[in-house]
This record gives sequence, C-alpha cells and structure tokens, in this order.
Amino acid sequence: MKFLWPELLWLLVALPALAALYVWLLARRKKAAARYASLTMVREAIGAGPAFRRHLPPFIFLLALGAMLVAVARPTAVVMVPSQQQTIILAMDVSGSMRAKDVQPNRLVAAQEAAKAFLAGLPAQVRVGVVSFAGTAAVVQQPTRNREDVIAAIDRFQLQRGTAIGSGILVALATLLPDAGIDVSALLGERPNARKPPPQAAREPQKPFKPVPPGSYGSGAIILLTDGQRTAGPDSLEAAKMAAERGVRVFTIGVGTRGGEVISFEGWSFRALLDEETLKDIANLTRGEYFHAGDASQLKTIYQNLNTRLVFERKETEITAFFAAGAAALALLAALLSLAWFNRIL
Repeated sequence: MKFLWPELLWLLVALPALAALYVWLLARRKKAAARYASLTMVREAIGAGPAFRRHLPPFIFLLALGAMLVAVARPTAVVMVPSQQQTIILAMDVSGSMRAKDVQPNRLVAAQEAAKAFLAGLPAQVRVGVVSFAGTAAVVQQPTRNREDVIAAIDRFQLQRGTAIGSGILVALATLLPDAGIDVSALLGERPNARKPPPQAAREPQKPFKPVPPGSYGSGAIILLTDGQRTAGPDSLEAAKMAAERGVRVFTIGVGTRGGEVISFEGWSFRALLDEETLKDIANLTRGEYFHAGDASQLKTIYQNLNTRLVFERKETEITAFFAAGAAALALLAALLSLAWFNRIL
C-alpha cells in the first residue's frame, strides 16, 4: 500500500498520546474514588459489568481515529477494478486447416462456439468487431454492441486457402483504431483506390506518428486465433510491432494439437503445424498473452479467462473511501456499545 500524502502519517503519533491520556484519566478516577466513604457509590459511578466492557468502546474509538488518520494520507493499493476496454476485435483464422477434427467437432466449429460463449459473458457496453483471415483478411463485422450481429458474422465464416496472420493483425488494428491513419491497402500490397481524395483532404498535413509504450492503450484489445503458420501476407512480427507501437495488446490463441494434423482440402493434402513461437512473440511484443487450446474445453476455458482479464484489470487505485467508511463504522460501533452498557457515549 502506498500513500499520496505520506507526510501526513505523522499524525498517527497522536494515537499513543491519546492512549496514554486514557490511562492517566483512569488512574485519576481511581484516586478520586478513594475519597468516597461508600464503595457502592464508586461502583455506580464507574459502572457495572466486566472490566473489559469499560475499555472496549474507547479502544474501538481509538481504532476509528487511526483509520481516519490513515485516510487523511490518501492510501492507494493495486486492486481489481472494471476495465476501460470498450472495443475488442476478434481476429479469427478461416484457413482450410480449420476443418481438422483433432479439436471436436472440428477446429472452426469449436472456435465459433467458444467465441459466442465469450460474447455472452462480456458487459453490454463493450463493442466487438470481427476480422476473418486466410490468404487475405477482411472485416466481417464492424465494432458494435449488437451481439446478434456479431454472432451472425461468426456463423458466416467460409474456409479459404492460405494463412495471413500478419494481415489479420493489421486489419484488426485498423478496425480498432480507425482514426490512426493506418493505410492497410499499402501495407498489404493491394491496389490503391482509384478515386482521388477531395482537394481539402489532400491539403491537410498528416500528423506525425509517435510510438507509445506497448500495452498502454486502455480502450481496446485484439484476440487473435489461428491454427497454423503464416503462408501469405506481411510478416506477422512486423504487424505485431505496429500494434505494440500503438499500445494495443494482442492476445493470441493457438488451436490444435502440437504435433499437427494432416488436412485434405480441395484435392490436396498437407500437415497443419501450429507456429507457437511466433504466437508467443506476438503476445510478448504487444504485452498480451499466448494460450494453447488442444481441445474444445480448453478453448472455452481460455475465452473465459480472457473475458475476466478484459473486463477486470489490476490497477493502482485510491482507497481513501474504504478507510473513511471503516472509521465511521468503528466510531458508530463504539458509541452504540457505550450507550448499551453505560447509557452514555464513551
């Protein structure tokens, strides 16, 4: 625990002083009691009941004062708080190898079902977009809070040839940051749009790009799911570097058995191998995390863990209110006990 105003903690020295004052007052009361001729009058003045009752309310009140003085110093602690993530992009592999059945009923269906379960657990205010990638990448659903539209987009996946992991990252990044000036067509080597920009837009100077610390973007994240190695598109790590420079975290999920699976697709066969090292590097570069899903249950568990990580985050937060509330509760308890036992407040 840390304090925003630690110099005010010196006020805590008042607590032992108050305790000493309390002991002195008790001793003084005993001396005064010796002057009475009748011990019965002394007992009535002090109060009936066990001795600990006389000291418990003042002790609780002293604790209340201590909590109040700690609150004055404005304590902070790392606690779990609702995350500021407002947009999540699901970048999902739809290459032909996703038809493999080492993850039942097959990799694609398992990924679709796990993604839909993930959506069900997200807060309503979080927007979700969907990017599919195989030989190329495309936005199949712009970020929206409408879960039915997102589910419909996931259900429309069609398997294609190729695995362009880098393309998936770049398109997801441009979808997450539409105002960042990311020229996806140029990065993917696509033909530029033949339409000329309006004169005013042509005259506007482009703002220089300034990298930010990896993982510092707090309003969104990318979840990348794939089952193979890059066979097309830009370099995966270069795309991840672009996400890292913009502070966007990429959480990667590798689907399938580590030994690979022989796939027959459109008249030809190949072994789909999972490139875990690249997926780990992507996650490390962007301050995300890598997960391996060897079966459907593991895949659902991973999405559940991601749901928790993205909905809640560990953050240093001021907890002055907790100490203030604790001080008020202790002071009230001390007063109630004193009233119940001695018909007076302390």
